[in-house]
Amino acid sequence: MSLSDIIRHGPDAATLQLWLKKVPYAVYLDIRAEQHGDEILFILPADDKLIGNPTLPALHGGVVGAFMEQAAVFHLMARMSEPVIPRVIDFSLDYLRPTRLRDTYASCTLTRQGRQIANVSISAWQERSDTPNAIARAHFLIPEPD
Repeated sequence: MSLSDIIRHGPDAATLQLWLKKVPYAVYLDIRAEQHGDEILFILPADDKLIGNPTLPALHGGVVGAFMEQAAVFHLMARMSEPVIPRVIDFSLDYLRPTRLRDTYASCTLTRQGRQIANVSISAWQERSDTPNAIARAHFLIPEPD
């Protein structure tokens, strides 16, 4: 079953895991998702293979960015009325503090969704959601449904 087939089902916790298992980089990072009411919480488990700075140790910035981008894509897919896979137009990321080697969480807000363009804000944190390690904004192109 392809990702396009899977996204036709509502975004409950089991479906979110199926979505994530269809994206090889999400599998490599071991990204997980939990649904809490209408909110989706994305989780990047701590793993030594993700270290970019062994002195601290801290996660590689590219891993943090990729995790946040993946979270934004899946969040948008869960919120769209038509089951399509959005395409990234641009992604702007602000690193606020080092992301240490511990579980990292991300939540997203769909700021605006039009017929062709969507804007998503992403916040990633470790210990407290009010002290993010990184924040990002992403714009997506929403293709016409098949």
